[in-house]
Amino acid sequence: MPGDRLRFDAAFGGERLGVEVELDLDETTPVFVISVAAQLAGMHPQTLRQYDRIGLVSPGRTAGRGRRYSARDVAMLREVQRLSQEEGVNLAGIKRILELELENGALREQVGRLRSELEDMHVRLATSRRVFAAGTSGDIVAVRPGQRPDRFPSSSGALVVWRPQR
Repeated sequence: MPGDRLRFDAAFGGERLGVEVELDLDETTPVFVISVAAQLAGMHPQTLRQYDRIGLVSPGRTAGRGRRYSARDVAMLREVQRLSQEEGVNLAGIKRILELELENGALREQVGRLRSELEDMHVRLATSRRVFAAGTSGDIVAVRPGQRPDRFPSSSGALVVWRPQR
């Protein structure tokens, strides 16, 4: 849907005009007035107003406070109607179901992000295995896996003699 192209053919002064319009819309863009949304959902506009009042489906608003419904809102209205008519769920139950579905969707997105982040961490860890050890002077040094730090620094010519105490 984003970047969808619509073509309108209109006549002006006896000439046909072909007008192409590129719209940047997605399913959450509020574009439908209440009468169109009601028709798409198979409901009466007053029912949509009631659902808005009780918080079942809250459409976007224009500057003049007019309701504008998105494609997602229309899908939710259809689901409300299905739950009510086919499943016999009351409006309070439907509201709770919709809240839980929204929460579930948010949690699924979060799990997806966390899985992706974990996968990235695994890739980084696999490609950059670093092992740390204490160097001869007591500092921490990075060494290759399976290697040990040099026991005697190559730059020092010092010899350490150890004599056990008696």
